[in-house]
Amino acid sequence: MPTSLFKRLERGGDSTPRVTIELDGVALSVASGRSIAAALFDAGVTRFRTTPVSDSPRAPYCMMGVCFECLMEVDGVPNRQTCLVEVREGMKLSTQHGARDLHAQTAEVRHAG
Repeated sequence: MPTSLFKRLERGGDSTPRVTIELDGVALSVASGRSIAAALFDAGVTRFRTTPVSDSPRAPYCMMGVCFECLMEVDGVPNRQTCLVEVREGMKLSTQHGARDLHAQTAEVRHAG
């Protein structure tokens, strides 16, 4: 029985271009041209956020924007669905812990716009 729902398919001589991103202050070299979630899975990351009530670790499930299990802070913006955002050079990602303050996020968007 597999230990993970998602497993990397091994390919010999993979020459996929790479980009460097930062996850919780640690630099990672990941494949470009993929969603953040897919690139992080490929790099071995399995914890994207924790639940507000029990602090249980969560990771992407549906990979198409339905389940919201892949939420992370992306370049300072919380609650981003990483399965829907393409990875790019220099991104700064943070594991999301518990519930995010939606009122603060709304105020940030108002000031930015």
